[in-house]
Amino acid sequence: MSFRPLHDRILVRRIESEERTKGGIIIPDTAKEKPQEGEIIAVGPGMRNEAGQLQALDVTAGDRILFGKWSGTEIKINGEDLLIMKESDVMGIVDAQAKQKKVA
Repeated sequence: MSFRPLHDRILVRRIESEERTKGGIIIPDTAKEKPQEGEIIAVGPGMRNEAGQLQALDVTAGDRILFGKWSGTEIKINGEDLLIMKESDVMGIVDAQAKQKKVA
């Protein structure tokens, strides 16, 4: 099954966080919070403005994003847990270069 979001909605796959703290403590599944970082799988075409023109979204498929803890609606497509949310629920795009510098 394929899925195409409508209007300003996006389809997001959560990115799992590390299972250990920086100090090496292993975090059990029951104590973990749901990740607030994800990868965009698909985006809608955008919303229409007052003039009736299509206004494209600022995010694209493949972007890594941060979103609020309670953002989106959880759905299951092809056995995979995904989120559908509006673009306005996205707090920002995670730059891959900045993440690599932090790890190195």
